[in-house]
Amino acid sequence: MSVSFEQLKSMVVFAQVVEQGTLSGAAKQLGLSRAVISYHIKKLEQQLAITLLNRSTRTISLTEAGNDYYQHCRVIAQQAMAANQQIENLKTDPIGRLKITCPVNVGLQTIVPALNEFRGLYPKIELDVMLTDEVVNILQQGIDLAIRGAPLPDSGLQATKLSTLKTCLCGAPSYFEKRGIPQKPSDLSHHEWVIYKLTANNLELTKGSRSYTISVKGSIETNNAAARTAFVEGGHGLARIPMYDAIPKIRQGTLMSVLDDYTMKDINVYGVFPPGSASSKKLRLLLDFLKSYFNKVLVED
Repeated sequence: MSVSFEQLKSMVVFAQVVEQGTLSGAAKQLGLSRAVISYHIKKLEQQLAITLLNRSTRTISLTEAGNDYYQHCRVIAQQAMAANQQIENLKTDPIGRLKITCPVNVGLQTIVPALNEFRGLYPKIELDVMLTDEVVNILQQGIDLAIRGAPLPDSGLQATKLSTLKTCLCGAPSYFEKRGIPQKPSDLSHHEWVIYKLTANNLELTKGSRSYTISVKGSIETNNAAARTAFVEGGHGLARIPMYDAIPKIRQGTLMSVLDDYTMKDINVYGVFPPGSASSKKLRLLLDFLKSYFNKVLVED
């Protein structure tokens, strides 16, 4: 059975519909109207004489045949992208657009300064930077690189480790004046905490061969790392804060670190990207640059 150029286009459209989860999402990603997307799906099903998608008023889902067919369409779309990236890599000057997402606080304090330097080195690479503490869907949002502080969930995405962030336990001087300075891990359970909702409420400290697990509780919770640090500076409780954020404030006298002779688990920072994107020259340049930048700036701090 031969495949026409029109059917190849429909196969790429189908792959995008599956990855975006909606016809509208695929239309936005491909720069086509929703009606054109719908036409390609209907035409493809007519040519194959089989139903690929189950449709309802709000959602779509793959049929068994659709799932099998999608695996092949996905490969075709990825190969087309790889071909374009290969041509891009032959160009002397890297050019194109990178859409990046990262958490707000680490973005403002480390990623944006890094991108300032990166843009100076590669002015022809355009940047679209989205700062959010929510975990966005990389494929649906068309993200080239997501900065994340946790290992990958079970997905088809790829990742590379960019850096390791050290952390410390901090509170404000005004807080310690009222509540006292903890001298040992067991003291921590009697203190107020500013809860960062994107991490577990258990804190593990280690000293030598001994480890201690503390359950933290507090009357302030937030999903934003900058807000967490601000509440701690305001004297509302303790928190585990990355060194890059804590050190300047410790030097300024708005924060104090405690139990420094105990260690806590580091935060590993990952660059997460769609499958096949690693062959993109501009993305490889950015990943290598970020690794070097983090190693230089964060280690020095």
